[in-house]
Amino acid sequence: MLENNTNNYHNQMETVEGCTVWFTGLSGSGKTTISRALEKELRLRGHKVEVLDGDLIRKNLTKDLGFSKEDRDANIRRIGFVAQLLTRNGVIVLVAAISPYRKVREEVRQLIGNFIEVYVNAPLSVCEQRDMKGLYQKARDGKIKHFTGIDDPYEPPLCCEIECRTDQETVEQSVAKVLLTWQQKTRQHRDK
Repeated sequence: MLENNTNNYHNQMETVEGCTVWFTGLSGSGKTTISRALEKELRLRGHKVEVLDGDLIRKNLTKDLGFSKEDRDANIRRIGFVAQLLTRNGVIVLVAAISPYRKVREEVRQLIGNFIEVYVNAPLSVCEQRDMKGLYQKARDGKIKHFTGIDDPYEPPLCCEIECRTDQETVEQSVAKVLLTWQQKTRQHRDK
């Protein structure tokens, strides 16, 4: 009896397909909002989900890093490494991180494999209006250096799987787009 239960458990584990959904965009574009709403939907469907939020990662895993290009790249590589570990173990990983540079995003895509890039796109003016912490104003006043979108660049994806225009669509519409793409990618992986 125990052997059958163990076999059933292993068979179920083998059918779970891990995937990383990587939300990239300016601060205030809606990455965390969409990822948290998607997390809720996926959990309701019985999936194992983990959210790796850039702000929380910086406070807990990468507080030794600053905001130079090298440190930002190291931050994204560390997040990518954790996402890859979770993905290979059947977890749906939702990463919400500015990740401003294309090259390192492509690097983590290659590392992870089963990867969906979501460009959370909102104009800078909209992101500034949404900024409850006043970070954009502090950056404009020179109190914060290397702030993405102000005095540091953001390189939009050239060929992401999904673009969510959060100034033109609701959170529910964005979640639906991501969910549909995730379902299609999951079917493709199963059919291989």
